[in-house]
Amino acid sequence: MTVLSLDNVVKRYHNHTACDHITFDIKKGSVFGLLGPNGAGKTSLIRIITTITVADEGSVKINGENLNSSHIMNIGYMPEERGLYKKMKVGEQLMYLAQLKGMTKSEARAAIKHWMEKFEITDWYQKMVEELSKGMQQKIQFISTVMHDPDLLILDEPFSGLDPINTNLIKDEIAALNAKGTSIIFSTHRMEQVEEICEEIVLVNQGKVILHGEVQEIKDQYKQNIFEFVLAPGQGAPDFSGYTVLSSDGRRFKLQLGDTQNPNEVLKSLINGGFQIQEFQEVLPSLNDIFIRTVENQSA
Repeated sequence: MTVLSLDNVVKRYHNHTACDHITFDIKKGSVFGLLGPNGAGKTSLIRIITTITVADEGSVKINGENLNSSHIMNIGYMPEERGLYKKMKVGEQLMYLAQLKGMTKSEARAAIKHWMEKFEITDWYQKMVEELSKGMQQKIQFISTVMHDPDLLILDEPFSGLDPINTNLIKDEIAALNAKGTSIIFSTHRMEQVEEICEEIVLVNQGKVILHGEVQEIKDQYKQNIFEFVLAPGQGAPDFSGYTVLSSDGRRFKLQLGDTQNPNEVLKSLINGGFQIQEFQEVLPSLNDIFIRTVENQSA
């Protein structure tokens, strides 16, 4: 079942096409990566999904229904640029934003108390937003995004300004929300975070979808027949003539095999040569490598 479905979505600004017939589905309960370089069309897509703007062509559906203004009550959006009012107190700000999402005062008070206690920041309630550090503001922004318990959560660079401890705190909360069934769209330039968090991704460039699929399947698709062998210390260097050696430090060897070459043959020759092997694995490309290669190929 899909929580969000985009079918041939087009968005134009004057003579610029920000979204050019974009199509993809997001499975209910998944963590989905929305990726792309600056100016690729990601922000335009998010604005359409959150009903800030509308598509010029195509359709957007939430849980099978055509997107309309009522759906925004079930969406939580955390923008990259913080959207807090600096001259308001934290508690007043959260209460105001909660009521904009349709919560009653009693519901909002309970939710705010729950999240501030969870993050151990109850003493921030009377502080002005402008008194908070960037990281502290980011935590308040996160609370404002999730306190109405949305079905669909859109997070744009959610770890910006956070130290490692608070980054892990927010990661844990994202995982907990997802475990409860919340569908999550995660947008970031940090590909290592995408690999850690996302199950499926779409890569957008110049307004078009240039890559879409499950993370593991994409990595398998882009692999280049590279294998790494790690030998026990105190052994001589093996003879890898006939193979392309990409790197070597005397113990760790990275080889790229030809189409007709078999890694089992390499292992067999090492064992027959009396070498003790501590590690052996296929090296899959990182999402960062795939991102760069795919974008550069399209731009070439």
